[in-house]
Amino acid sequence: MPATQKPMRYGHTEGHTDVCFDDSGSCIVTCGSDGDVRIWEDLDDDDPKSISVGEKAYSCALKNGRLVTAVSNNTVQVHTFPEGAPDGILTRFTTNANHVVFNGDGTKVAAGSGDFLIKIVDVMDSSQQKTFRGHDAPVLSLSFDPKDIFVASASCDGSVRVWQISDQTCAVTWLLLQKCNDVINAKSICRLAWQPKSGKLLAVPVDKSVKLYRRETWTHQLDLSDSAISQSLNVVTWSPCGRYLAAGSINGLIIVWNVETKGCMERVKHEKGYAICGLAWHPTCGRISYTDAEGNLGLLENVCELSDKASSSKVSSRVEKEYGDLFDGDDTSDTDGFLEDSAVEVSSFPKGTVNDEDDDDLMVASSHFLEDDENSVDGTVLKSALLKEEEEDLAGSLQDLPPVTSQRPLWDGPRPTPRQRPFQSGSTPAHLTHRFMVWNSVGIIRCYNDEQDNAIDVEFHDTSIHHTTHLSNTFNYTVADLSHEAVLLACESSDDLASKLHCLHFSSWDSSKEWMVDMPPHEDVEAVCLGQGWAAAATSALLLRLFTVGGVQKEVFSLPGPVVSLAGHGEQLLIVYHRGTGFDGDQCLGMQLLELGQKKRQILRGDPLPLSRGARLTWLGFSAEGKIG
Repeated sequence: MPATQKPMRYGHTEGHTDVCFDDSGSCIVTCGSDGDVRIWEDLDDDDPKSISVGEKAYSCALKNGRLVTAVSNNTVQVHTFPEGAPDGILTRFTTNANHVVFNGDGTKVAAGSGDFLIKIVDVMDSSQQKTFRGHDAPVLSLSFDPKDIFVASASCDGSVRVWQISDQTCAVTWLLLQKCNDVINAKSICRLAWQPKSGKLLAVPVDKSVKLYRRETWTHQLDLSDSAISQSLNVVTWSPCGRYLAAGSINGLIIVWNVETKGCMERVKHEKGYAICGLAWHPTCGRISYTDAEGNLGLLENVCELSDKASSSKVSSRVEKEYGDLFDGDDTSDTDGFLEDSAVEVSSFPKGTVNDEDDDDLMVASSHFLEDDENSVDGTVLKSALLKEEEEDLAGSLQDLPPVTSQRPLWDGPRPTPRQRPFQSGSTPAHLTHRFMVWNSVGIIRCYNDEQDNAIDVEFHDTSIHHTTHLSNTFNYTVADLSHEAVLLACESSDDLASKLHCLHFSSWDSSKEWMVDMPPHEDVEAVCLGQGWAAAATSALLLRLFTVGGVQKEVFSLPGPVVSLAGHGEQLLIVYHRGTGFDGDQCLGMQLLELGQKKRQILRGDPLPLSRGARLTWLGFSAEGKIG
């Protein structure tokens, strides 16, 4: 029986709209750009209860009588359900939170924000928080592992990451999405989802297909696609049983697959072709609620007969499974073993390790009955015989298997922290198409890298001294600094070109207003700085190259460790570098302060730079009086 599509109705004002069901499925809950959360008893409810949560609501989640919303005032709020009474603020960000999700038992909430951070907060005690850092652009979406071991995230930096919650480390990263600088410019919001109950599969909408990744080995298992999909998929959701997967596209197409057979069960087109931005499966039956980017609410009924599936006999379902095992030799369709919650699981493999010998032994055990002649007996007798023989062989084979030892790291002490990458104070991430290369007290350097133009604009706060300059960015400069005397640019090396340091000396008294220096092979400029009469560049070879502002290299210093950032003021140069390896999320940084006047001297000689636990350095500079900021 095909799915029934009910006529859509107005839910919220135009803009992104999210949807979810309550625990029992008796209510549909939506939120939208009008800042309201609405509780619908059904699609025909003409008087839904409305709760005002803020100016705009970007995401909502509901569990155990608690309604959590991501609101435009940079907070994640809690309201009681269905009363709608405010129940406090879970956490705050420096920008808007884009997505919020509950874990399986409703004790924790994960939130992803436009400031690149992910936070997991305890619902009963909001002071118990974990922060996950690693994305280089706003977070698009999140999904909790049903077993509360992992959390998955998608970001505008083009990556999908899986994080281990216990130690806040990244277990795996896939570069799957198109990069962008903000959620509103994203081609897809990539609402990913874990398979319910077992969590054995992670579904990620990528372009015109859904990629499924297997838990813990993180291998790409299969793709779900269909010829009817003409534009990118935006959001996915699983059926409660974990056998079916629904996806919505940016042109209003909703598709439902049977994951075991990879067959498409339903294709439903939006009435007006608006982007599907919210998708929720009813917790007990075959109903799917969806919302679009224009604020409308829709409902699909009779998507699949979950009740019939549940009421079917155990023997019948197990026989179907065994017939499916006949094709276990085909790698491209081997999905039954991890789609069934009742499947025998010999071991759990941590972080990308697979025990091939155990898999082979289990395969022999589960397919030993293939030697029988299925045409020699009646079909009913055959099914009973197959079940009995399979159970005996499987039990005997499992006893013969060698004992499985847990494959855990030998070292269980403090773990090294990945080194913080070099950065330029006052800049935004380098992968953005429109970004700030530097913003300081002198002016702003903007970089544009899109289909129309690849250029750099230099603007001064005091236009009476210097006028705005437009430069062609043919060498793809990535770092820059600006002073009253010059503009300093640098680019990374490529297969054909060396890393370059380029200076525009606009206060020069002669006609030599520009100079460029190529770095030696295998040496890239990672940080630059300008001061009074000098320019400095720190490189990947652990060298600090000091030039006059006119282009003469005066000195070369060896750095004690990889550079993090440089800052200058007058004749002072401040260097921050990695002085060692940090552990348990902490950075181990040191700093040097050099006086570059006529009598050069070193004021700070590798002193430690104190940071809070788990913190990273994000800005370095001087005050107007020359004090270190």
